[in-house]
Amino acid sequence: MKNTINWGIIGAGKIANKFATDIKVTKNAKLRAVASRSLPKAQDFAHQHDATHAFGSYKDLLDCPDLDAVYVASPHTFHAEHSILCMNAGLHVLCEKPLAVNTRQVEDMIETAKKNKVFLMEALWTRFLPTMSRTQELIDNQQIGEVYSVRADFGFRAPYDVEKRIFNRSLGGGALLDIGIYPVFLAYFLFGYPDDIKVSARIGETGIDEEIAMIFKYKDGRIADLHSTVLAYTDTEAFIYGSEGTIKLNERWFNPTSIVLSKYDADNSKVMHDELIDFDYRSGGFEYEIEAASEAILLGKQEEPRWTWQDSLNMMKIMDAIRSDVGVVYPADVK
Repeated sequence: MKNTINWGIIGAGKIANKFATDIKVTKNAKLRAVASRSLPKAQDFAHQHDATHAFGSYKDLLDCPDLDAVYVASPHTFHAEHSILCMNAGLHVLCEKPLAVNTRQVEDMIETAKKNKVFLMEALWTRFLPTMSRTQELIDNQQIGEVYSVRADFGFRAPYDVEKRIFNRSLGGGALLDIGIYPVFLAYFLFGYPDDIKVSARIGETGIDEEIAMIFKYKDGRIADLHSTVLAYTDTEAFIYGSEGTIKLNERWFNPTSIVLSKYDADNSKVMHDELIDFDYRSGGFEYEIEAASEAILLGKQEEPRWTWQDSLNMMKIMDAIRSDVGVVYPADVK
């Protein structure tokens, strides 16, 4: 019985580098090939990460012998195109987040996966980290009582360059799809699809959201307070507030090495009994999603139950609603 998935990568940029580094510590996955628009770049990447094949075009990758699956690490305006290309060739796909630019593209990708009977998953790596599993366990075990709200931010100062993706509307730029997806994910992970969304954004000269603040409200009264920006560095922390305490996901909360469980004292006068919970990753954190996707493929599944097609579709519908509210429109939205 096959016990290892042979992976190819489309794209040879920074995020592909992380994938190729972390796959080395997995138990059921191996990097076999990489494709770039530049053959020398693909060859350098393959040499650095011990891949046996390098290709100067994405289509050439499809003919790589013994290839099982492809990690799509191209810019997200190309996610749908490149994923569909691979799935139509019978290859399984793990596509970097966001899965696509809009809901229509996500629906097309899901239909292609169904038609070709292949695996498809959005590479929302935070979902598979041990920190998320531990956080969910603490909540399920009533360690902070009834959960009332979550607060999460993610901000950094991006160099202003209208030709690069972040500030370029034609490349799907903006804070929301680049980094705001993480706070949106945390609210969705904890509370599900919001019943009401309030948004305020700073729209830049290029028509993208440079900063965005979001409030999600739920019928049961829970609230998510979310923020992202590409104009300034923020604390990048997350807090989950409950009736009996708080869970804090420490700095760079979407990939934290520790969380803090704080319990209220008997008379609720102050927070005390802080417990620091440390995590020791085997590598950079991508190894967990790689193993999850590889295991699902080995078992003949088309979806990973912890992050399904419906989850990705719901996330994209939420982000479409947010963009619609503040008037951010991409070329792909009007096709």
